[in-house]
Amino acid sequence: MNTAIYQPFKSFDFKNQLCFLSGESPVEPSRVLPEWLIKMANLTGDEQIKLLDESIRTYQSLTVPTSPQVYANFISPLENKIAAAFEKGYAGLANLEDVDLFNWIGKLMYSFLYIEMQGAIRLNQLSGDGMNMSQGLMHKFGNLHTMLQGIYKPVVFEEFTPWSIIIVPLAETNTAFSFRDEINTLTFSLKFKDFGIIACLQDNGTNKRYHHEILESINDTKLSEQQFEEIAARFFYSAYLFNRLPEYNIMPAHGTIYIDAMPLKGTQNKALFDVWAHKTYAQVLENFWKPWGHTLFEIIKDPSAPLSYFNDPHLPTHLRFLENEG
Repeated sequence: MNTAIYQPFKSFDFKNQLCFLSGESPVEPSRVLPEWLIKMANLTGDEQIKLLDESIRTYQSLTVPTSPQVYANFISPLENKIAAAFEKGYAGLANLEDVDLFNWIGKLMYSFLYIEMQGAIRLNQLSGDGMNMSQGLMHKFGNLHTMLQGIYKPVVFEEFTPWSIIIVPLAETNTAFSFRDEINTLTFSLKFKDFGIIACLQDNGTNKRYHHEILESINDTKLSEQQFEEIAARFFYSAYLFNRLPEYNIMPAHGTIYIDAMPLKGTQNKALFDVWAHKTYAQVLENFWKPWGHTLFEIIKDPSAPLSYFNDPHLPTHLRFLENEG
């Protein structure tokens, strides 16, 4: 039995010839943004998105090469499960297994990454073997891809969770569909209908613990869109401050991939996050609050207390965040 794990970052395989997920052939193009989501969000598919190479693409033109068998037997059932949850709104998402949401968001982000890689190679920003790409990023993206093998084969996370995922109810029940992602930090947010999702895909749950005070104060409170974007901004900023590259022991055996996390603390006697700076956070927040027209000056008028839509914002007040267990 071939127990080897398909590792596209070893061969830097982004040529549309092998399945983006399994490495199998033949392949057919499958949409990055699924048809069910386009229809549910009342979109046409002609909406545009700008990629990192400055090219403009429509939602429906974004595709990745996929094995028909993998798509029919594994990706399609996952899409159906997520679609059913989205249809029910927050109640459906709240009953969804985190691992299903992780696989779906991870597949979405990795698909975008696959397309971005092609653009970078085309513009000679990356060599065909990835030699001028950060080794840390290649390592991180490769680990995510290995974890996503769980879509079509058994993957066991040994007594740890590689992600931070939060799902919150929104006060507005007809929120328009929108999402944002940050590939370098593998951070993602999405709002739609009566729910919002925020995910950090490879932090071993650390960002969720970092923001535990505001999350505990929210509980099941329905958030305004401004409040949701404020929480999302905090996660995107803290993911940037997160200064560890998680390491994993990966062991394939008898058709299953076992993944064990190494302690994040390691041998470094320093905080897991760099120092939180309100001014930098305010710049992030300004971008997330663009629809409401808040200026940076308004947000940071009081340098010690940035503008917040929460009565008690629970912003980080300490400069260190250490975990003994990693």
